[in-house]
Amino acid sequence: MTGYHAGPRSNATGDGDTTPSTTDAFETTLEALRAGEPILVHDAADREGETDLIYHADAVTPDAVARLRNDAGGLVCVALGHEVADTFGLPFYSDAVDHPATSDHELGYDERSSFSLTVNHRETYTGITDVDRSMTIQALGNAAASLTETTFAEEFRVPGHVHLLKAAPDLLAQREGHTELGVALAEAAGLSPAVVVCEMLDDETGEALSPADARGYADRHGLSYLEGRDVLERLG
Repeated sequence: MTGYHAGPRSNATGDGDTTPSTTDAFETTLEALRAGEPILVHDAADREGETDLIYHADAVTPDAVARLRNDAGGLVCVALGHEVADTFGLPFYSDAVDHPATSDHELGYDERSSFSLTVNHRETYTGITDVDRSMTIQALGNAAASLTETTFAEEFRVPGHVHLLKAAPDLLAQREGHTELGVALAEAAGLSPAVVVCEMLDDETGEALSPADARGYADRHGLSYLEGRDVLERLG
């Protein structure tokens, strides 16, 4: 079973007295990323209205992949900074595919999707196992930190089982999606611009996990939770 079973509803709303200050929560989140721990970020109610479970790419072990697919349940993606993606010649998917279905998008929450190619590391087998996806994701993190030492096509093959996302050139000044939020947080933490993002889903409703339940999950597991507006206030 994928996705998160909500269980008892959390009393945390983000406005109560038990919520840490924005400054404390922000700094704690950066420390968590540096320590290789997952964090949770909700974009905005008037955008996708989703909370993503986010790791820095370097920290994605096979156990982390298992957590992403079991506790989050959405699509496991690696978000790369725009400069990194351009250096490796990674296009936006809609620009790379000559098909009428790539035109006339009306997303509702944004002007364009950040999807790029799908990849596997060349040393993987099928590419879909937790071990294989971890290998691919960690290699992407290493590549983002060593652009001049990586020949992308020699290390990765297309198509694959890890979805790549390409951040907007000006990050949060241009787009406020989880791709940009995650990459901006990684850079603020002094890490390479490569993060894994995965939407948290609710098995009971079949929808995105509510912010209250996402915060409840974070509280129970001792994880950091941020609202997108808090990231924008600090980094936008």
